[in-house]
Parts: sequence; C-alpha cells; structure tokens
Amino acid sequence: MAELQSGTIVDMEVKEKQGSKWILALEGQEVSMNASEAPEDLAEGDTLKVFLYLDRRGELSATSAVPDISLDTYGWAKVIRTSDREGAIVDIGTTKEIQVAPEDLPKIRSIWPENGDCLFMTLRTDKKGELFGRLVTEEKIQDKLIEAPTSIFNKNIKARPYRLLPVGSFLLSVPENYRIFVHNSEMVKEPRLGQEVEVRVIGVKEDGSINGSMLPRKQERISDDAEEIFRYLIDVGGKMPFSDDSTPEEIKEMFGLSKAAFKRAMGKLIKDGKVTQNEGWTQLNHV
Repeated sequence: MAELQSGTIVDMEVKEKQGSKWILALEGQEVSMNASEAPEDLAEGDTLKVFLYLDRRGELSATSAVPDISLDTYGWAKVIRTSDREGAIVDIGTTKEIQVAPEDLPKIRSIWPENGDCLFMTLRTDKKGELFGRLVTEEKIQDKLIEAPTSIFNKNIKARPYRLLPVGSFLLSVPENYRIFVHNSEMVKEPRLGQEVEVRVIGVKEDGSINGSMLPRKQERISDDAEEIFRYLIDVGGKMPFSDDSTPEEIKEMFGLSKAAFKRAMGKLIKDGKVTQNEGWTQLNHV
C-alpha cells in the first residue's frame, strides 16, 4: 500500500461528512477535506479526484480543485506576488499557493518574474511534506519539447523564458512548446524569467529547435528611429545641427544610432516629405 503524499492527485472514496468536513478514504488511509473544497453535489460513496497538500496545521488535506501541476508533472504557473524574503508565490490552478524560493530564482533581481509572468515548473516537497515550486531544468525540458516546422521561419511567435544565461535566453513558445534560443545580440534588453515576449524566428535547426530574435525587423527599426528623430526635431523647435554630414561619433552620442541607421531613418523622413537637409542642418518642413 502506497502512502498518500502531498503534491499528488488521487481518486478517493467519499466516506462520510463530519460537520464542516468530508472524510475521504483510499486503501485504509483517510484524509479530510473542507466542505468548501468539495463539489456541492458530493455524496457518500462517490469517488472523487483530489489534490493532496499540507494545511496550515501541517496535516494532509484534500481539495477537489485539481491543479495543472503536481509532483513530477510540469506546467505553467502564474506569479501572483514576489518579495526578497519569499521569492515568487505562484498559482498552479488550485486553492494552495506555491512558493518558488529566492535561491531558485535568478541572482540578478531585475530579471525576477513579476506579477502575471508564468514559470514552467513542477512541485517538490521538503521532509515535512510542504510543497514548493521547482523550475524546469535543461534535462527535463527535453521531454516536453515539440519540433518546430520550417514553415514558421521569419514569423513572430509568443514565448516565455525558462532559463537565462549571460550569453542569451532559452524560451518556450506558448502554447506549442518549441524550444527557442535568443542570443543577447538579438535582444534590446534581457527579458524577465517567465515574461511573455514576442520572438521572430530567424532559424529552424535540424533538431526542431529555433534561433530567435527580439529585435524589430529592419523596416520596423527604420520606422522607430525615424519617429525618434522626428520627435526630437519637434522638441527642439524644428531645426537641429545634425544631418547626413554629421560624424558617426556625433550621431552616436546624440541618438544612440550608428551613422548607417541614422541615414536610413533620415532617408525615410525626407522621402515622406517631413524634413529637409541644408548645409549640415535638418529642418522640419512645416516649421
């Protein structure tokens, strides 16, 4: 006879009701369940699928709110709060909140998950049977992956990081579970663990994994750069001492752009009839 364990999902027989609790039984072992955790139409003799956990008194209890994650099964858990002391508290789809300890989160606080982010994880127990979250490892992730088709090349997909490294981030697409690697040269800034981001597929490898980019496409970058320059011109009164003749150093210091990117953006503004260049100056046409 296997001993009932916190973090597992089992089918139990409804034995009887005692006050505000139901008594459930399996192979001679009994567990109580608050009436508030039970279906309204529950009756003695029913068989009920329940999730087992330790209550505040440290006693094994049951709930009919079966979660998406249990011991040795993985899934997405939504972060509901974080703190330096607790780490991340997540919702796994049941009444029991689960803690992911601070030491299991990234060492850099700024890339910790925030409320609403989702962590790909399973459950573990300590010696007492208390439940905690365990983030997926690179070894375990292999069993959860789906090979990506080559047809998604150059398409944008939603994904969440599950592993963050100095060289780049590993992500899982949602909901497909494609494995994606984004090199740090292909991102504006490092994403948070579990943050939902949009990734452009720049390569599909033979094993079905993906190389991705979080940078905008060239034409989108030109549009963003042009908008930034245009707004700067408005802010300074419609005229600035920067043009295609400016040095790369001047452009980099002022706008944070390479000269090539600056010229592409200026070309768009000129083509759209928004600006004119003359003797090293750029001026808005409507000013």
